[in-house]
Amino acid sequence: MGNGITEIAIVITDGKEVLDFYETLVNPGRPIPYFIQNLTGINNEMVANAPAFEEVAAHIFGLLQDKIFVAHNVNFDYSFVKHHLLEAGYNLDSRKLCTVRLTRKIIPGLNGYSLGKLCHQLNIKLTNHHRAGGDALATAEIFSMLVARDDKSVIAGMLKGRNREQYLPPHLPVEQLDNLPPTPGVYYFYNAKGKVIYVGKAINIFKRVKSHFSNNKPNKQKQDFLRDIHRISYKECATELMAHILESTEIRKLWPVYNRSQRGYLPKFGLFVYEDRQGFKRFVIEKARQNYKPLFSFNTIIEGHHWLRELIEEFELCPRLCYLAKVADCGEGPDEHGDCSVHFHVESYNDRVNEAMEWIKMHMPTFAYIDRGIHDNEESCILIKGGNLYGMGYINNRDSLKSIALLEQQLEPMQDNDFIRNLVYKHAAQFPEKRVEIY
Repeated sequence: MGNGITEIAIVITDGKEVLDFYETLVNPGRPIPYFIQNLTGINNEMVANAPAFEEVAAHIFGLLQDKIFVAHNVNFDYSFVKHHLLEAGYNLDSRKLCTVRLTRKIIPGLNGYSLGKLCHQLNIKLTNHHRAGGDALATAEIFSMLVARDDKSVIAGMLKGRNREQYLPPHLPVEQLDNLPPTPGVYYFYNAKGKVIYVGKAINIFKRVKSHFSNNKPNKQKQDFLRDIHRISYKECATELMAHILESTEIRKLWPVYNRSQRGYLPKFGLFVYEDRQGFKRFVIEKARQNYKPLFSFNTIIEGHHWLRELIEEFELCPRLCYLAKVADCGEGPDEHGDCSVHFHVESYNDRVNEAMEWIKMHMPTFAYIDRGIHDNEESCILIKGGNLYGMGYINNRDSLKSIALLEQQLEPMQDNDFIRNLVYKHAAQFPEKRVEIY
């Protein structure tokens, strides 16, 4: 656990009135983070003489066992308390009720369901907000109000068996989980403002999304993640490979706050060509730029320079015009102006550059990786063009493979990067019968 418990409060209620109340500060055995101090007002001096959690664990377990554990965003509080009780030698196994989910069902249409907003809308007095006692008493009053208004037996339904709603994020409607398909694809989690906060891929979207909620770790990062999820959407893909490509592309387009993998896979350098003021076409290795597509991309500048030197040797290019030398050192050497005498004429030199570019196009593979489609009357297609990923999509017949221009019109362009490009190469090598060369 990143943080220990600094305060705990327990309200025992029958749904109508408070039967018992317990509250104590707890010495977490470590300095309290500043953000916790600012949020709760509890500082290190206040807990210096407070009992450690182990000293009060037996009493807390006695209060909670055989009771229904009710809390606002119950999974966070329950997992946190259960973790610390388990460390003290007590195994809490309670049924749970979430007042966020209950309020959404019993009193729908409110303008927000945080504890503060609910108390304001329901005229419930909330004192010492973010302190254990004040929040617990307010939650108990909300629960009593819900019991009184529950004319459709929502609470009984929530308590029936191992109700899966108790394991879902508090703000996520269960219907959105039910509507997810058992197919490959990419899924998106959104926060309250409609911003994508996580993108994931799956062989089975329904099972993968569900797994996010079944492994309910008590750490703050996981609980913050679950609390932020308000909506789910998805895009079906025909294969796991297409889902992998789409996930990688979407992460780099959206940069969701909870996606921390694959961020190092973007190609950092590319081989570009441009024409200078004298009319010479010049190769250059530069950092990859979003709006300019390189002839080829590299993970390191050293790899790019090695590749460019091979082109220089093969096509007798000028290292100075490729930014690999400060003075000309090719052919017959420089004249008094520092130009290569053998490459003195712009047209003849540019012919060599054009030959090199054609060589790159010829030796960088162009092929389609064909696999099953989502529907029976189609096939999925991933296009590698000139060694780089062009895009992917679906075709209805293989006549499209006879024309690269026609094929491109049917595919969605994707941002190329080394990670997904090598992934396609790997699959094409493993399943050569799915690779169709395009000339």
